[in-house]
Amino acid sequence: MPNSLPKSIGLWSAVSLVIGSVIGAGIFMRPATMAGQLHSPTLLLGVWVLGGTVSLFGAMIYAELGAMYPETGGPYVYLKEIYGEFVAFLYGWSTMAVINTAALASIAFVCADYAAWFVHLPRFSIGIEHSVKWHIPFVADIYPLENFGVKCLSILILLVLTVVNYLSTIWGNRVQFLATVLKSLALVLVIGGILFSGQGHAANFFTNAPDFHPGAFLVFAAVMAATSGAFSSYDGWYNINMVAGEVINPQRNISRSLFIGLGACIGIYLLVSLAYLYVLPVGVMAGSPLVAADAVNKALGLSGASLVAALIIISTFGATQNNLLANARIVFAMGEGGDFFRWTGKVHPRWGTPGNSMIVMGVWSMLFVLSGSFDILADMFVFMSWVFYGLTAIGFFILRRKRPDIPRPYTVGGYPWIPAIFIVFTLFFLGTTLYNDITAYSSGKAPIINSVFGLVLTATGIPFYWYFQRQKRKA
Repeated sequence: MPNSLPKSIGLWSAVSLVIGSVIGAGIFMRPATMAGQLHSPTLLLGVWVLGGTVSLFGAMIYAELGAMYPETGGPYVYLKEIYGEFVAFLYGWSTMAVINTAALASIAFVCADYAAWFVHLPRFSIGIEHSVKWHIPFVADIYPLENFGVKCLSILILLVLTVVNYLSTIWGNRVQFLATVLKSLALVLVIGGILFSGQGHAANFFTNAPDFHPGAFLVFAAVMAATSGAFSSYDGWYNINMVAGEVINPQRNISRSLFIGLGACIGIYLLVSLAYLYVLPVGVMAGSPLVAADAVNKALGLSGASLVAALIIISTFGATQNNLLANARIVFAMGEGGDFFRWTGKVHPRWGTPGNSMIVMGVWSMLFVLSGSFDILADMFVFMSWVFYGLTAIGFFILRRKRPDIPRPYTVGGYPWIPAIFIVFTLFFLGTTLYNDITAYSSGKAPIINSVFGLVLTATGIPFYWYFQRQKRKA
């Protein structure tokens, strides 16, 4: 029985995986938050460029590592090679136990929630919803019966995509490719419709809001705050590295797909922001809860809410598929190496898919949907995601010294400055997040220090690491 996944992902499927993983619901709402922080259209566009450029620097690091180790599991494989099994296991544990599964649940929930614009999804009365309560000490009270109709549709979305990916990687690729194409075409039509509507003013591209303060420190603080939002909007580009073992000609196509896909995302984000600014001055944009809908209303006189809801459904459905397809490969790589249950590292004898690991990711994500706790835990683990980005980037320098003999079909240009800049931005992001979490806790706005709690939850994987290491020695 073969235990290697077939190579079925070509260049354009890989590009669509990058684009589809990056572009979710954020671009339809986040620019308003960023506009409120910056109060300047030129700074808003500049932050999108800055966040995209730093993300591109990270992609260059992952492109070199992916070409060196074109194996399923991506970052898990790199961390194992650099730091050994312990750090790699904690990465795999944190992503499987909460980070990626909570993210999947969250994206599927957003997709189902916006589907309620077009389909009535029933829910229980408040009394019934609050009749069942799960209390997590120091975190929150969870009500699993809340929004039950939306949760059921979310679970159905995850179930359908789990079955599709269980039966065929090719069909999974086709679903994500189609969703990405539809999403991109819809965005192009919206951008073009707004920019060529004649209902806006080009002066909006250069006119600051009345409450803009040009002081150097205030501008710097605002840019850093907005850059955090841009980073989260660009997140997901590394998903292609997780399926590297299934990419055709990975030494060439991983780097190309990262640059083409992420470059396209930078361009799309800039054009979307320009379209918003054309019809909504930056000060107005800052006060818009759903900026995309308001821009469409102003430019086209259409029901912007319904159009944007449809766009968000397409975007989040595709993002759910992309993340499920990619992240199941981490569980597969852990099982294949004996660092998790070995049955999760088996290739399905008939379908040639990582079927067991797909079931683990799908079912665990469905349970997160039912609990409704995904947003709480996902927020806590954003910090941990960036910890592992930083460890991978630092490990990049270690590998340059430790393994100079390994062929590098792609090498990072501008070494060592480009990876060093990425590390500096990562450390700054981690420091800012930790400071904000401590401030929120000290002021009583948060019951715990989210980033520290993320470290604690990651550490819960240590006993499991010891268990699987003991099982591996017995085998």
